[in-house]
Parts: sequence; C-alpha cells; structure tokens
Amino acid sequence: MNKKAVIAMSGGVDSSVAAYLIVNRGYECIGATMKLFSNDDIGVSKKHTCCSAEDVEDARSVAYSLDIPYYVFNFSDSFKEKVIEKFVYAYENGMTPNPCIDCNRYLKFEKLFLRAKEIDFDYVVTGHYARIEYDNEKDRYLLKKAVDKTKDQSYVLYFMTQEQLKHTLFPLGGMEKVEVRKIAEDRGFVNAKKHDSQDICFVQDKKYYNFIEQFTGKTYPEGYFVDLNGNVVGRHNGIIRYTIGQRRGLGVSLSNNPTFVLSVNPEKNTVTLGREQDLYSKTLIAKNINLISVEKISEPMRVKAKVRYRQAEQWATATQLDNDTLMIEFDEPQRAVTKGQAVVLYDDDIVIGGGIIQ
Repeated sequence: MNKKAVIAMSGGVDSSVAAYLIVNRGYECIGATMKLFSNDDIGVSKKHTCCSAEDVEDARSVAYSLDIPYYVFNFSDSFKEKVIEKFVYAYENGMTPNPCIDCNRYLKFEKLFLRAKEIDFDYVVTGHYARIEYDNEKDRYLLKKAVDKTKDQSYVLYFMTQEQLKHTLFPLGGMEKVEVRKIAEDRGFVNAKKHDSQDICFVQDKKYYNFIEQFTGKTYPEGYFVDLNGNVVGRHNGIIRYTIGQRRGLGVSLSNNPTFVLSVNPEKNTVTLGREQDLYSKTLIAKNINLISVEKISEPMRVKAKVRYRQAEQWATATQLDNDTLMIEFDEPQRAVTKGQAVVLYDDDIVIGGGIIQ
C-alpha cells in the first residue's frame, strides 16, 4: 500500500515543488492550504502574504496540475490564539517575538500534523529547506541544515519532536533554490516566478505597532526614556514601538553619541537607552527548550549557537540547568540578545535544540 502524505501548500513555489516531488515518489497525496486569517479583516495587503485568496488559487492550480485532491483547512482560531495573541503579548511585555516559529510550531506541526493523523495519513510534507535523518546509533531522528545554506530554515524548526520528525518530509532539503525554481518553470507552475514571502504575514507595511493597536483597540501610553543610571533623558511613544538594538526613531541622543535601545520595562513603562557597547552580553538563559539530537545535556557542551535567524553561528558552551532551562555562555560577547527570540544550538549541520531567550 502506498504511503500517504498531506502536502502543506502555501501557494508559493517551494511547497508546490515539494508536492511535485512527493507525488513523483509514488505517495498518495492531498494538498492542503491552512486558512490562518482573512486579509481584509486585519487590513493586510494581499501582496507578499500567505493564505490570501491569490495564494489559495495558486495552490489549487498546482494541485490540479498534479491531479491530487486539494483542501483548505480553516485554522484561523488557532492562529489567532497561538500566533497573533502571543505576538501582541510579547510586545506588551517588553519582548520581541518570532511569529514564524510559532506558526510552524503550533499550526503546521501541531494542527496540520494532528489533522493528518485524524485522516490516517502517514506524513506531513512542507517546502522547508532542512533535512531529516535517522541516526541508528542514537535511535533518534535528527534535524539538519539544508544543502542550500542561503535558504536553510532549520532555525525556525528547532522545536520539532521525535514524533513530528518521524512523520515529516522535507523534499527540498537536499536541493538548491535554483533547482527548485527550474522544476517549477519546467512544469509550468503558475507560481514559478513568484517572490518568496519575507515579512510577517499578518502585519502590513512592517509597522507591527500599528497592527497591535488596531488588533487590541488600545492606545499605549507615553513614558520615559532613561539611561543606565535611571536618569530621565526623554519621552517615548509607547513601549510596543521599541525593540532591543533599535536606533532609528528615538529622537534622543546621549552625549551626542549614537544611541540604542538596551531594554524595555513594561512595569515602569520605561525604555532604557545606551551606547552600542552596552548592547553586548556573553550569557543568556533560555526556557521552553526542546532538544533533538540528544535527550538532555548532562554536562556542559561545546556548541555553535545563534540568537536570531540571520545571525552567523557563534561558539558557546551550553549547560542544561533543569528540564526546561538552558544557560548559554558565548566565547565572545553578542550584540542585542533579545528576550522572546529563539536561541538555536548546532553541532556542525545538526540541530542540537533550542529555546526562547528570557
């Protein structure tokens, strides 16, 4: 009996080619687009977003060309709770979230994963650039970087469990992006030249604070900019407008030096400013951790780590403090380590695991 796979189809070129490759491997497939929100409802342009009406039609067109059934699953309630409300909560509490990680974690690899199990399908397939391998010695599934390092998405997948890795396929992990585009063009897919989505899908024009105010109906009060000694140096326009390392839009200069956001204090409604050298730190604590290549870190481990998606990996030592806490000590101070972002640990191409910076 053929293996059965649910293809997560966003309407983009990557998931479309992933579907093509899995169909060609002889799997019994269905295509599925997750309806996460109504663009019109939240005032988002249909360009450069996912799950717009245009994206659904593109996904449907590809599924039709591959002769596989196609469905739209409405997960908008879960998306609101697990992604949008968490996004708003983070900014209200002085953190900077990564909603793409939450969307992958709670929608693709929770809701869609459970839906696949409910309908008795063996795998969920996505267009992520990452690889999954089984290690016989460790008796564990491993998450590895993609062959195309410029497109590698292992950072946003660090949360995957052994069960999820066992029932997930990433057919693009061993390919270069140019190969993927060529397959789409050769097959005549309607989205072969479609641009990759770059921005947060539910935020218009990158102005996340406008979205938060619209979504909550709140106006966030002004407060004080303070320096490291607690001295008032100006007024801010509401804490949701500021993230660690921010320089633009402050309207304040300390002693005529370039000035940056160092921290946000929601209890006091203050934003601390300082110089660039004040942004650097060597140690962080991460919670809500997930380990993939090992069951636990029983003694300090040498790793490479990164604290944001586009950062180059840095040498560090990881120590597991308890079941849900990691301490990461970097060899060199790191700039703008930010609460709410993920720290992900690597051993060469293998993802050791990660957690959320506290």
